[in-house]
Amino acid sequence: MPLQPMAPFLMFPVMDAADAQLQEYIPVLMLAGLGILTVVAIPVLSLLIGNFANRHRLTHQQMKDTAYECGMKPIGSGTPRLSVSFYLVAMLFILFDIEVVFLYPWAVVFREQLASNAATILGSMATFIAVLFVGYLYALRKGAFEWKK
Repeated sequence: MPLQPMAPFLMFPVMDAADAQLQEYIPVLMLAGLGILTVVAIPVLSLLIGNFANRHRLTHQQMKDTAYECGMKPIGSGTPRLSVSFYLVAMLFILFDIEVVFLYPWAVVFREQLASNAATILGSMATFIAVLFVGYLYALRKGAFEWKK
């Protein structure tokens, strides 16, 4: 690289555009390095500190490995099988909840749009609510909201 004199006694290298652009990635690389260092250091330090703190324990205690259930001994499996109806009700809740979220932007712009095209905006929302209601009736008729059949 050619040197450009800034002062008679100082000589600094001239950076071209590519070098200057690469220098903008230095903070990103430093942050990525810090993240990788953190991901590696936390488990290693946990293992080292745990081994140091438990060095006086000669035998492995089975009670230390059991799950803590509010002071009660755990009974049964930790992951019981759930009924399909539970998942169905959860998915229907998410579906109807997300559809209701679409009502808020409509309610915000309703007053502004009312002056110019009231019939269009009211018709589009009536259609949306009608489709939502048909889906609700279908789920109701199929017994999707029945917890025990």
